[in-house]
Amino acid sequence: MFILRSRNAIAVLLAVIFPVMSAIAQETHVVPLTELHRDAAAATANRQTNLDKAERFFSSDAARKALHSAGIDGEQVKTALPLLADEELARLTARTDKLQADFAAGALSNLHLTYIVIALATAVIVLIIVAR
Repeated sequence: MFILRSRNAIAVLLAVIFPVMSAIAQETHVVPLTELHRDAAAATANRQTNLDKAERFFSSDAARKALHSAGIDGEQVKTALPLLADEELARLTARTDKLQADFAAGALSNLHLTYIVIALATAVIVLIIVAR
C-alpha cells in the first residue's frame, strides 16, 4: 500500500515538475509582454492613420462629386471603411495617396479622378459584401 501511494506521489510530482521545468527553460524564448503590447499599439495606430486618410479622401469635394455623379452614397462608403481588414485598408490608403499625389501634380484630369474614385468606392463596397 505504501509503495502504491509513493508511486502515485512520484507520478504526480513528475507531472507537475516537467511542465514547470519546461516553462522555465523556454522562458528566454517567449516574447515579452511589453513587446507584444508595443506591436499591438503600433498596429492600432497604423490602422487608425489609414482609416483617417481614407475617410479624408472620400470626404473631399472631388471625391464626393465623383461619387454623387455615379449615384454612390459617400456616407455608405465612409461607413464601410472601418469594416475593411487591415491589409485591405492599407492597400486602399496607398491607392488614395497615389491618386491624390497624381491629381495634385496634374497627371490626372477631373474625369480620370471621377472614374478612379468610383472604382475605389465600388471596391470598398464589394469587399464588404464579400466579407459578410
